[in-house]
Amino acid sequence: MLHRWAALALVLALCALVPEQAAGQSQQSPGRRTAGALGKNYPNPFNPETRIPLHIGHSPDHPAGLPDCPADGKLHVVTLRIYNVLGALVAVPRLQASTGSGSVASSPINGLPLQCGDWIAFWDGHIMNTGREVPSGVYVAELIVDGSRSSSKMYVAK
Repeated sequence: MLHRWAALALVLALCALVPEQAAGQSQQSPGRRTAGALGKNYPNPFNPETRIPLHIGHSPDHPAGLPDCPADGKLHVVTLRIYNVLGALVAVPRLQASTGSGSVASSPINGLPLQCGDWIAFWDGHIMNTGREVPSGVYVAELIVDGSRSSSKMYVAK
């Protein structure tokens, strides 16, 4: 138990020393084209499940007046993973729905081809392949779209 607390203290100390951009927080200038971005999960903190907005092909703060998505119909390769503070893979959320014109059946978001638009991922708060609920704490959602990465912190409160 002492080792877990020591590891947590080390992670928190390192997070305080590292600049936010180097710590995996995506910093994007307005109007810049991005392959994808994570929205803030809701609810946050959550127990036991949460939804994570995904913005594929544009950023969530996309300026008005510019087209949201290119009209070429390109599919983007999308992966979403949840990690604990020690960097261990905890889960791969499932695609819940599209907030656009259509919806897709619930599929794990692991190399999933998706069109440009806004999507919603669902995570039930369980550890992958075990069925056990995750303990309280901080988790990191990592979105990879066509090789471009962004991340966001999430909190589980029991």
